[in-house]
Amino acid sequence: MGLLTHRIIAVLAVDGFEESELTVPVQRLKEENATVHIISAEMGKIQPMKGDKDWTIEVDVDKTIADADASTYHGLLLPGGVLNPDTLRKNEDALTFVKAFFEAGKPVAAICHAPQILISAEVVKGRKLTSIPHISIDLKNAGANWVDEEVVVDQGLVTSRSPKDLPAFCDKIVEEFAEGVHSGQHA
Repeated sequence: MGLLTHRIIAVLAVDGFEESELTVPVQRLKEENATVHIISAEMGKIQPMKGDKDWTIEVDVDKTIADADASTYHGLLLPGGVLNPDTLRKNEDALTFVKAFFEAGKPVAAICHAPQILISAEVVKGRKLTSIPHISIDLKNAGANWVDEEVVVDQGLVTSRSPKDLPAFCDKIVEEFAEGVHSGQHA
């Protein structure tokens, strides 16, 4: 029995996510016996990029954002990549979905460029987090306390900088998803 037995985790992604930032955490979540749903703008398959230049594998979508109910999930994973967050931050349904996790105090994990989605969802003000360094100014301008660390946990919000941080990121997301609702997590 894994640490995440009976936990259902949403992974929000569209074409252009960074391959390892979805596949590695999803594998770890499943090893801990979590149920994982890939949620996207449309049904079918989504395709990641590896290093922002090579399209790679295809990933099956389990639900559309329009059909997903945030209240049925115990946590949210946001993989990065350049295209993925840029597309999702313009999707009002996606932003509403993300914000619902913060309003309910549920853990959220975001890596690399994914905190750009959090900026657009208006949930970073006053929060300590990290990301890929070149979006740090955007996070600071949105009111976040940005730090350059491997993994940062702030009341159920887990962030990391890049794929090289995936081991620490995966350890912390398992821990936070297992803990469940955090009273300090807020929109």
